[in-house]
Amino acid sequence: MNPSESPVAEPTLGDGAEAGASQSVKAQLRLREMILAGELPGGARIAELAIVEKLGVSRTPIRAALMRLEQEGLLQRLPGGGYAVRTFSEADVADAIALRGTLEGLAARLAAERGVPPAVLADAHACLDAIDATLAPPALDDQGFARYVELNAQFHVLLGRMLGGSVVARELERVKGLPFASPSAFVLVQTHSPQARDMLVVAQDQHRQLLDAIEHHEGARAEAILREHSRLAQRNLRAALSAQAAGQGHAGLPALTLIRRR
Repeated sequence: MNPSESPVAEPTLGDGAEAGASQSVKAQLRLREMILAGELPGGARIAELAIVEKLGVSRTPIRAALMRLEQEGLLQRLPGGGYAVRTFSEADVADAIALRGTLEGLAARLAAERGVPPAVLADAHACLDAIDATLAPPALDDQGFARYVELNAQFHVLLGRMLGGSVVARELERVKGLPFASPSAFVLVQTHSPQARDMLVVAQDQHRQLLDAIEHHEGARAEAILREHSRLAQRNLRAALSAQAAGQGHAGLPALTLIRRR
């Protein structure tokens, strides 16, 4: 089955499997941060054992994280094995995030205008209910944040399912493979800032408003909400990296220039 057609379901992982998934997400967050900050520059070969030692995570979640970052367009698999960091410009990242927002906005408008199968709407409501439960605690631990990342990705997949196998749905999946365009492309500092949970609560409110607009066939409203959702992602990334730069005594990081251009 195509991942974009997978039903939303509550996970059945045991505690050990959940912990492993959390470690994989944590490795993804840190590796994205290292790439965005230039700590892992374009063209650099990824030495798996060196990453294991640096991040203090076992090889299994590191391998899962590397595979995920290849899917997101941040790494490329080398013919002889292993990965290298893809070379992309600041403008590439800014355009990729904006393009995802534009396509998701179009998808939401078309879904609102054409109508959505009741089963898909039910899956979307179940997904958002699960996100509400995840955000209920006053603070998120690593497993809670990993759970949010998983559910958020599922909700954005459901946006594509609302259009079936249309051209827009297919192009939306394609654009998620561009650098930092994935809905899951968080960086580690976003999980540890005091505002991290508040950021996710705002995003979740936008999810709820979006689904309401789609159900009431308000195409223009649905499109506007998702465009703002994309802008929120850029603002949150900028704030997180600004905080990291200040903490490290930097004047700024490469990504800050990228986002300030917009």
